[in-house]
Amino acid sequence: MLKQRIITALVLLALFMGVLFLLPMQWFSLIFVAVILLAGWEWANLSNLNRALRFVFLAALGLTLMVTAQYVFSMNFNDPDIDRGRQILAVACGWWALAFLWVQSYPSSAALWGNRWVRGLIGLVVLVPTWLSLVVLRGLDHGAWLVLYVVAIVAAADVGAYFVGRKFGKRKLAREVSPGKSWEGFFGGLGACLILALVTSYLFELPLKNTVLFTFGVLVTALASVIGDLVESMFKRHRGIKDSSHMLPGHGGILDRIDSLSAALPVFTMAALASELPKYL
Repeated sequence: MLKQRIITALVLLALFMGVLFLLPMQWFSLIFVAVILLAGWEWANLSNLNRALRFVFLAALGLTLMVTAQYVFSMNFNDPDIDRGRQILAVACGWWALAFLWVQSYPSSAALWGNRWVRGLIGLVVLVPTWLSLVVLRGLDHGAWLVLYVVAIVAAADVGAYFVGRKFGKRKLAREVSPGKSWEGFFGGLGACLILALVTSYLFELPLKNTVLFTFGVLVTALASVIGDLVESMFKRHRGIKDSSHMLPGHGGILDRIDSLSAALPVFTMAALASELPKYL
């Protein structure tokens, strides 16, 4: 299983880097539409939709992606309407704040979102802004590196949480949702991201004010990534499954790989747009 996980991870990394750095924006956008649609099929399963209704959900997701693209980009992916993009991303960020409260109150919170149609609607609120933030961020100056940096934040939060939680973890972060996660691990992940932000600020010689703002943005992004992971775990636990699918050998499904990014990307993109981060790089 470990060998399988490593091989799959290396293949995914190579494909992701190639798409991120080598393809023009239009192809980049279309490829990740396909990725989001595959994730949508998994989300339909999490929503407990039958096979016929899963296709209905995919059609709704595809239509919502098209409307979003038309609204934000006017079909010109190299020149997005940033204000319109902010509006949609603000809704996404608000959703993740609400989702954190639901995680903390699970299983009683399931009375609010347990209906399969509600879960399907939530899927649109999760998946569409994930695609939008990815494309908007990629379209900024140094956009490919900014996308890669979000991945680095999520990885640092995961690694820090794993090692600190394994060594010192005692107090459960969300016992009913993910019993393996601890508050000690959570703060270990934030500590790793703090180091990442400070090292980045030093390397790019950011002024003190910008270093503080940038570090705050990184830490909020790391917090969002934890919420994204917990929310998918909550839906899987409610559905009674371990993985969103078996699409990726040794790694489960696409949602299992992008759950943290689905929350981290909108938050980081909002921070990058608000602070005009690219001009400092």
